[in-house]
Amino acid sequence: MKSVKGIRLLLVDDEPNILQFLELGLVSEGFQVKTAPDGLSAINAAREFEPHIAILDVMMPGMDGFEVCRMLKKSGLPISVIMLTAKDDVDDRVKGLKLGADDYMAKPFSFDELLARIHARLRNQFPHLLEEVIHGPFRLDDRRKEISYEGRILELSPTEYELLTYLVHNHGIVLSKALILDKVWGYDFAGEENIVEVYIRSLRDKLQDREHRLIRTVRGAGYRVDLP
Repeated sequence: MKSVKGIRLLLVDDEPNILQFLELGLVSEGFQVKTAPDGLSAINAAREFEPHIAILDVMMPGMDGFEVCRMLKKSGLPISVIMLTAKDDVDDRVKGLKLGADDYMAKPFSFDELLARIHARLRNQFPHLLEEVIHGPFRLDDRRKEISYEGRILELSPTEYELLTYLVHNHGIVLSKALILDKVWGYDFAGEENIVEVYIRSLRDKLQDREHRLIRTVRGAGYRVDLP
């Protein structure tokens, strides 16, 4: 369960089935959701609804997602934009990011991954809106920089906190060492990838995860948190 009361999401896609699927899923997560089937409707909805996050499909008839993104970012609203595309095209990603998009996802995608991206945007741009976040036996309080596991507050270093937060928010997803280094240590980290193994080992000790059932090593791919 995630405490997302009062957080508003705008979904924009010209495919009704996708809109309905995402709306049902996100409403069940506790978000306030408004949908729009095209770019013009999205702009009008944004003015009235004032969403915190807009999830935009790129390929729409008439006003495409790029133009919607540009107009939303020029509107003065404090809005985060996640763009969706049917193709993982580098040029499209670059164009979207230059127009102000905050994140980019290629279709098809899993709902859990989209949820993780939404929470990442909230933590980065609207941390004051997030209360405690609960994932299975984990309770994460970003305001206090505390993580508890099965009711026990873990004694974590700042880097251990950031690493475990990243792993738990992305539970069920295999995360490579390179991706973990980029997201936790930063793209300009000049050390060795083995630093990830050292911190994973420390987290397993503090979680008493001796059999690696919680933080799993996926051989040749990276690490994945599996929640009970």
